[in-house]
Amino acid sequence: MVKKILIIFLLIIIFFILFSTNVFAADPKLITKLDDAFEDIKDWLIKLATPAAAVAVGTGIFMKKFSFGDEERIRMGKKIIRGSLFSYAFILGIDLILSAISSLVK
Repeated sequence: MVKKILIIFLLIIIFFILFSTNVFAADPKLITKLDDAFEDIKDWLIKLATPAAAVAVGTGIFMKKFSFGDEERIRMGKKIIRGSLFSYAFILGIDLILSAISSLVK
């Protein structure tokens, strides 16, 4: 009987330790550094994606403009423009989704 009470008591303590939000005072330093590093990487990727998309769109426009009637270059220019705009929209959409998730988590 005492053994059953002791096991139940230990299970209740383990449950509160595992599922309590105030058990630890803060995140470990390694986790904080990793979170900061991933935030910095995400910021740099967003900053690099904007000029990269602009260069790709500009390249596609110039390819269409200076194709001199060559259908293959016109098609390639349209494909470059469309692909770069979709890629940039995808990157911005992922950033929006990740920021929404992080605001819900915190």
